[in-house]
Amino acid sequence: MNFSRYLIPTLKENPSDAEVVSHQLMLRAGLIRKLAGGIYTWLPMGLRVLRKVEAIVRQEMNAAGAQELLMPGVQPAELWRESGRWDFYGRELLRFVDRHDNEYCLAPTHEEVITDLARREIQSYRDMPLNLYQIQTKFRDEIRPRFGVMRAREFLMKDAYSFDASEDAAAQSYQIMRQAYMRIFDRLGLRYGVVEADSGSIGGSFSHEFMVLADTGEDAIVSCPACGYSANLEKAPVRLADAPAAAPKAELQEVATPAAHTALQVAKFLKTKPKSIAKTMIYIADGKAVAAMVRGDREVNEVKLKNILGADVLELAGPSAIVEVTGGPVGFSGPVGLTIPVYADAELAQIPWLVVGANKADAHYTGFNLGRDAAGATIADLRNLAAGDPCPSCGAPPTLARGIEVGHIFRLGTKYSKALGATYLDVDGQAKTIVMGCYGIGVSRIVAAAIEQGNDEAGIVFPLAIAPVSVAVLPMRAEGPAMEAAQRLHDELWALGVDCLLDDRDIRPGVKFKDSDLLGVPLRVVVGPKGLETGEVELKKRTAPQPEMIPMAQAATIIAKLVVDGGGQSL
Repeated sequence: MNFSRYLIPTLKENPSDAEVVSHQLMLRAGLIRKLAGGIYTWLPMGLRVLRKVEAIVRQEMNAAGAQELLMPGVQPAELWRESGRWDFYGRELLRFVDRHDNEYCLAPTHEEVITDLARREIQSYRDMPLNLYQIQTKFRDEIRPRFGVMRAREFLMKDAYSFDASEDAAAQSYQIMRQAYMRIFDRLGLRYGVVEADSGSIGGSFSHEFMVLADTGEDAIVSCPACGYSANLEKAPVRLADAPAAAPKAELQEVATPAAHTALQVAKFLKTKPKSIAKTMIYIADGKAVAAMVRGDREVNEVKLKNILGADVLELAGPSAIVEVTGGPVGFSGPVGLTIPVYADAELAQIPWLVVGANKADAHYTGFNLGRDAAGATIADLRNLAAGDPCPSCGAPPTLARGIEVGHIFRLGTKYSKALGATYLDVDGQAKTIVMGCYGIGVSRIVAAAIEQGNDEAGIVFPLAIAPVSVAVLPMRAEGPAMEAAQRLHDELWALGVDCLLDDRDIRPGVKFKDSDLLGVPLRVVVGPKGLETGEVELKKRTAPQPEMIPMAQAATIIAKLVVDGGGQSL
């Protein structure tokens, strides 16, 4: 494989529209190019990485007993209406009408299609357990596609679906997939965590996310070193500390707070602390207004609120809706006198008095007591777990980290099989509903996540298992003995099953070094005139501070052993 004959359009500078490290480096290394917002072309080196990830996923899915198929990317609206998701899924579902006025969508996922297949093909309990999977392009019309392939509209995904005759059997299928996923991420050479998660729009009773650990991750992860508890922040319940001793209740009193809109501004104006403020957020849940209260230094966990409400759609109310509901402008909402449902975080019930908005411009109440002044409020866990909170499981101090979701497995139960009438005959000939599981991996997202986790000032640091090539052979000169020796080494490595790139370009060696590091090639071999005299070549591991000299005669064998022994790790 010669560099000069490959399309590897590397860039020296970060593109101005690339926000995160993975997006910057994928563009600079010539792995991808943008076609439209959230839609990318995978160039040859990028596609090599993508195919290596795909191969590992396919091998482990096959080893776990799953069978590969391929479903259509275009799906009829009738199936989505049967499941009830045609309207629920929202604007991420790209809908269109064909020439016969039939409605379709571009597939964001395949629960409906696979369940339709199951209800046609599964007749008896003898046909299960069954696990079917595909690796296929999906499309979700993200409102704000960003971060390159990290949050693209078009992406490559592995989705698998299990079918069982009982919940117990489905639980076994779920564990088989969980173990398969762990083998996949171990082989990929990525540091990851497995956390309890919210099931979101897919649904179901139980799910886990697989998170690649990276400081730039979009998701927060809670983990406890003491007991092993681990969950996505949106899922983690808050375990309240002991309630503080009761203090005398102050009287509710309206005070002027001119131009103080935020909890921080109000606290500063009243010479108190944000934790003495209760902020009231107005939401629209399935078209109806509700209020959610949390302490001034906390954040509403919208996933928890949405689940408590049982809402399909939850969004913050706009300024006009807030005025209509509360009578006051944004920044001055409070629970006193509201006629809409009020939900208060349980932490507020432990605080004897608080400051809340007075539902009028430039005014707040002091001396607010939740039990006295908003007795009709529903008390619930509404906030994110924060630093200093105890572990939800054992009470020890947990840790907070960042992660990138690259896999998600779900216990679906009968959510889709019941809606679409997917049944089987049991041993007694009675019709029963099929029990399902769903298992997704973001194949293209893994590439970006690996780069977010593995990079330095020189470029990408790929794990060996998914690097575009394992070895870069760099002759110091593009012709003569050095080039001839480099060509021989390149050919020997390929004969030993090691994929390598011969940089045969007639350019300065320093540019070759930089491009090799930018691409994340784990091993770099330099063949130069001095080495030819001593019978040696220079070998450098991507993350090693210094190179080492190895005998030229044994170079191919030494390097091949490094590749085999390196497994999925970065070198």
